[in-house]
Amino acid sequence: LVSLSSEYVFIGRTDEENSLVCMTDAVPKNVIRRDDGWKAFCVEGILDFSLVGILAKIAAVLAGNGISLFAVSTYNTDYILIKKESYEKALAALGAAGYTISD
Repeated sequence: LVSLSSEYVFIGRTDEENSLVCMTDAVPKNVIRRDDGWKAFCVEGILDFSLVGILAKIAAVLAGNGISLFAVSTYNTDYILIKKESYEKALAALGAAGYTISD
């Protein structure tokens, strides 16, 4: 089992599926399908719901550079997951678009 206190855990549930986002070594043995090889960054700060288009603008920069993303949103902020092989290119594209990238 993966506890909610594990690093990088997000659980989503719909009528059709249960989705788990976690570190590769924490994937349960009974999963039906999985996709490894992602790196994540978060949009820094707590995002007020009155703010419009933050995720859309980030997605547009990445799409314009041929980079796919997987987004996870929480109450406070958004997390952007990029395939490892495109991660540095994504950070460079966002930096060139005026986003501040910090560790």
